[in-house]
Amino acid sequence: MKYNFLGNTGVAVSEICFGTMTFGGSGGGIWSNIGKVQQEEVNSLMKTVVDAGINFIDTANVYSYGESETLLGQSIIDLGLNRNELIIATKVRGRMSEGINNVGLSRFHIFQSVDASLKRLQLDHIDILYVHGVDPKTPVEETVRALNDIVLTGKVRYIAICNWPAWMVMKAQGIADKHGWNKFVGLQYFYSLSGRDIEREIMPVAADQNLAIMPWSPLAGGFLSGKYTRANEKAGNSRRDVFDFPPINKEKSYDIIDVISEIGKQHNVSTAQVALAWVRLQKGVTSTIIGAKNIDQLNDNLKSIDIELSADELKRIDEVSAMPKEYPGWMVERQSADREIKS
Repeated sequence: MKYNFLGNTGVAVSEICFGTMTFGGSGGGIWSNIGKVQQEEVNSLMKTVVDAGINFIDTANVYSYGESETLLGQSIIDLGLNRNELIIATKVRGRMSEGINNVGLSRFHIFQSVDASLKRLQLDHIDILYVHGVDPKTPVEETVRALNDIVLTGKVRYIAICNWPAWMVMKAQGIADKHGWNKFVGLQYFYSLSGRDIEREIMPVAADQNLAIMPWSPLAGGFLSGKYTRANEKAGNSRRDVFDFPPINKEKSYDIIDVISEIGKQHNVSTAQVALAWVRLQKGVTSTIIGAKNIDQLNDNLKSIDIELSADELKRIDEVSAMPKEYPGWMVERQSADREIKS
C-alpha cells in the first residue's frame, strides 16, 4: 500500500480509503439496496482492509441512519484495532430524524451530530468531519465558524467538504482565512471515468488551495464494475438495478467499458480494476474510496493498486471518457496560448 499526504496536514493516508456505505441497511429504503452487511461480515471486511495496509476509513452519520457508524465502531473494538493507526472520517448534514432541526449545517445540528456520531463510533474524536452537502438555509460563515469551534473542542481533528460547488469552497476558505479559523483540508466528490465533471472547477481549486481529493463512487455506482455491457443492461446482483445512482451518460459509459475491458484482458485483470487504477493515477487524487459487500469484491478492488497503465492506455481511456469543453474553459485555454514561451 502506498500513502499520500492529506493536503497540507502532514497526515499520511493510504491511497485507497475504505468506504462503509454498505454497512447496515436494515432501515430499508435506499440503504437496503446499497448493502446489508452486518457485524460478522463487517469485522471480516475490516480485518482484510487493515491487513492490506489501509489506514483511512470513511463513513457518514446518514448511512443507514447511524447503523454504519455503529457497526464500524464495534468492529474496531471486536478486532482490537489500534485506534491511533486509523484515520476515521464521518459526515454531517443529512437528515437523521423527523426532528425539525436534526438536519443541515447549523451550529446546533453540527454540535449535536458530532456528539451522536462519537457515541455510535465509541470514539473520543473524529479525525475528519465532512460537510456532506450544501445547506441553503445556513450562511456559509455560520457553518465555517461552527466547524472551527468543534475542532477547538478536540472532538474533531480536521474538516473537509463533500459535494459543494467550487465557488462555495473558495468562499469558505476565504472566510476562514479572514478570521484565522480552521480551514478545510480536503474534498470528497464523485469522480470516475463516467463522471469527470470535477476536472472543470473542483480540481483547479484543490490544486490552488492544496486540498486533498478523495473520489467517491469511482466505479460510478457499480456501472464500471464489469457487470454491465450493452448486451447486459441489468446485472441482477448490483445496486444499480434498483438504485440507479449517480446519474451518468450510459451510452458513453458503454464505450468506456469497451475500452477498459479490452485493456483489462491485456493485463489479465478485471474491468473494475482498470477503472479504479485510472482514478488513482489522476493528478491531485489523494485517496480513492472503495466499498464492498463481500470479501471477494473487496479483494478484487484492492488489486487495482498494483496496476500501472501505459501512456498509450491512459490516452485511449482519456479520449473515450473525455468531457466536451465548456465555456469559459475553452476560452481560457484559447486565450492562454499567447502566454506560452516558445523555445
